[in-house]
Amino acid sequence: MTSLATVAPNQEPGVSNAIRVMVVDDSAVVRGLVARWVDEDPDMETVGRFANGQIALAGIVKAAPDVIILDIEMPVMDGMTALPQLLKLKPEVKVIMSSTLTRKNAEISLQALSLGATDYIPKPETNRGVTTSQEFRSELLRKVKAMMSGRVAAARPVGQSATPATAPAPSATPAAAVARVASQLRPFSSVKPKILAIGSSTGGPQALAVVIEALAPATADIPVLITQHMPPTFTAILAEHLARSSGRTAKEGEDGEIVVPGTIYVAPGGLHMEVRQKAGETVLHVYDGPVINYCKPAVDPMFESVMKIYGSAVLALVLTGMGHDGAAGAKMIADAGGSVIAQDEATSVVWGMPGAAAEAGACAAILPLEGIGPKASTVLRGGI
Repeated sequence: MTSLATVAPNQEPGVSNAIRVMVVDDSAVVRGLVARWVDEDPDMETVGRFANGQIALAGIVKAAPDVIILDIEMPVMDGMTALPQLLKLKPEVKVIMSSTLTRKNAEISLQALSLGATDYIPKPETNRGVTTSQEFRSELLRKVKAMMSGRVAAARPVGQSATPATAPAPSATPAAAVARVASQLRPFSSVKPKILAIGSSTGGPQALAVVIEALAPATADIPVLITQHMPPTFTAILAEHLARSSGRTAKEGEDGEIVVPGTIYVAPGGLHMEVRQKAGETVLHVYDGPVINYCKPAVDPMFESVMKIYGSAVLALVLTGMGHDGAAGAKMIADAGGSVIAQDEATSVVWGMPGAAAEAGACAAILPLEGIGPKASTVLRGGI
C-alpha cells in the first residue's frame, strides 16, 4: 500500500543548493511521477510527498521545501484550505497550484494567486494523461526552476547546461549588468501613444490587476492589448477580473473584430493575437500558429504587429514573467520610436521577460510595479 506521506531523509553533503520540492496530491500515481521527474533533474530533489493538505501541514517543517506543487482538489483538506496555512508555517516557500483545466479550477487558481500562491499549472485530466504528457512534465519543471532561478545557477555543476525546454529565467542581476542596463535606457517617444500593449507571464495576473486599475482613467481613449502566458479558460476569467478592477470592457480577443478605444483585449489561451489593417480599420488577428518562445499565446508577435501599424505611437509594458518572450518585440517597438517600460527585478516574481527586454536595450524606464501605472498614465496623456 502506498504511503500517504513521505518525507525524504536529510540531504547528503554537497547537494544543499538543489531546489527542494514538496508534492501534495491525492493521486499516488501523480505523486510518484512528479517526484521521479524532479529527482531525475540534477537541480532539484523531492523532499516530501503528501496525499492531502492536512498531512502536508504536519510534514512541511521537516520537509523544509523551497517549492510546493499543490493540488487543488483533495479529500480531508483541499489545496485552497491548506495554502494560507502552509504559507503561515513557511512564508518564503513558493507554491505552484496544480489542477485540471475546468472553469471552476481556473477561478480557484487565480484566487490562489491573490492569497499568496506564486504560479499555477493545468494538469491533464487523467493519470494516463499525466503519465504521457511531455508538455506537462516540461512546463512543471520549467516553472519550478523559474521560482528559484538564482539557486539553479548555483546548483548546476560547471559545464552542465539546462536543456532549452527547462532553461531557467535569468538569475539575480550583477551590479555590472544593472549599470549596463541603466546606461542603455532610451528616451520616451515624443508622440502620444495610440495603443497600449502589455506582455506578462509568471506573476502577471497580480501585476496586471495593479497596473490596469491604475491606468483606467488614462486608457479611456485608446485600446489595450494584453498577452499573458495562460492556458484556455484562464484567459477568459482573467479578462473578467480585469474588467472588474478597471471598470472597462475587457474580453478575450476574437479574430476579425475591430479594435476600439477603451476596450481591453486579452489574447486567448492557446492562440496568438496580433493586429492588422483591414479596409482602413485596425482589427485583431487571432490564430493557432506554432509555439513561439515556448509560449502560445506569445508576446513577440503581438508587439511586432502593433509596431508595424502604430510605429512611434506605441507604449508597451513588459511585466514579470519567466523566459525572454517580448524582448525581441520590445526592441522592435523601441527601434521604431515607441516607448517600453519594464517592471524592475525587486517587484517581479521572475525577472525573466522584463530583464530580457532591459538587456536588449529596449526600455525607456525600468520601474517597480507600483510606479508603472503613474508613469504610464503620464505618457499616455502626452507627457514624458
